[in-house]
Amino acid sequence: MNTNPQQPAQLVINDQAAQFLAAVEDAMRTPTSHRDDAPLPAIGPTPPVPQPGRPPMSQRATDISTIMLTGGAASLMVGGGASLVMLASGYADPAVCAIAFGAPTVLVLAIARLVGKAKAVAEAAPAPVHHHYNGNVTIDQRSLTTQTRGVIAHTRNQLPR
Repeated sequence: MNTNPQQPAQLVINDQAAQFLAAVEDAMRTPTSHRDDAPLPAIGPTPPVPQPGRPPMSQRATDISTIMLTGGAASLMVGGGASLVMLASGYADPAVCAIAFGAPTVLVLAIARLVGKAKAVAEAAPAPVHHHYNGNVTIDQRSLTTQTRGVIAHTRNQLPR
């Protein structure tokens, strides 16, 4: 005879615990991952996917874009400084502030243009040629005239007389 009233509840809990342990053991037997060790193809048929962020650009375009972003941030700081000066003074003349804060910017831009032009002129100039000879030297500055005529091409090289 069953004299303990808690015993049926204990049996229910034991049954639930046994079912839970059976489910855990079943889950442990089932593989949950797979590793594919096959080598990846070097070139595949899938086209490249655009990545988030800046779009792909050439190195020169990236450099110029970075310079423009930096210049924008610098002009923001200069403008903010001018605004603070006018706000702090209470009655600063905007024309005077524009001259005081704009003059260095114009000077820097003018120097940058000058350096750019000088660099372009230096690159366009022909490179100097230096010849160093040891011993007797004969210089032949004759030019060669070439004529090609006919259906079946025949070239005649003639030295000037």
